Amino acid sequence: MITDSGTFLLLVLAGVGAGLTGAIAGLASLVSYPALLAAGLPPVTANVTNTVAMLGTTAGGAAGARPELAGQRQKLVPLCVITTIGGACGGLVLLLTPSDAFTAIVPWLIGGASIVLMAGPRLRRLAEGAERHGLSPATGIAAFCIGIYGGYFGAAAGVLMLALLVSVWSQPLARTNAAKNLVTGSANLLAAIVFAVTGKVVWTAALAVCLGSLGGAWLGSTLVRHLPATPLRIGIGIAGLGLAAVLAFS
Repeated sequence: MITDSGTFLLLVLAGVGAGLTGAIAGLASLVSYPALLAAGLPPVTANVTNTVAMLGTTAGGAAGARPELAGQRQKLVPLCVITTIGGACGGLVLLLTPSDAFTAIVPWLIGGASIVLMAGPRLRRLAEGAERHGLSPATGIAAFCIGIYGGYFGAAAGVLMLALLVSVWSQPLARTNAAKNLVTGSANLLAAIVFAVTGKVVWTAALAVCLGSLGGAWLGSTLVRHLPATPLRIGIGIAGLGLAAVLAFS
């Protein structure tokens, strides 16, 4: 329970930062998760609280990116269904199993995704036409696995999803980024419900981060519209590699 108004305000500010980085780079938890730990929450409690709070990033990002989301319904609906189911599975895995084995591979997942993201256009040319007739089985399986990861741990799930979508979709980065925000947010949805039912969520902390992330994600989605695609993609990839290194060291 967060009773200190100063801590609540700091978590709101952390939520703004998380929303910004989440909408732009898919690295929301890089800001919000450490902030929840600093507020005194134990790691697992901070993780489940963060998952619930990040629903604000999804809502804010969707509101700010409505022009980019227009016309993507046919591609997004099946992906959202897949990642929602994956996220629920990931949430159950977190609650029912020890985390050591899974978190050991997290830095490798993030690092690999960052490299894929930076090489995305080249990979897309190699796989040109794979998505012309709808969602390919390989993309669906990859999205499901990312959904599991998002429901289980979540940090840099957006980088993983953006790397996947950039490698198979030929469209402006701002549109793919908007799709990424919605799809990864879907992975959080059922996981958040699972965590809410367990009673492990610290609701005042979740509310603070959620409020901040709502506004931060809306602003971040607007900023992406005006940022150059190639430097943004490379910058996100470098940030992801940095996060992978930090997680591997810790």
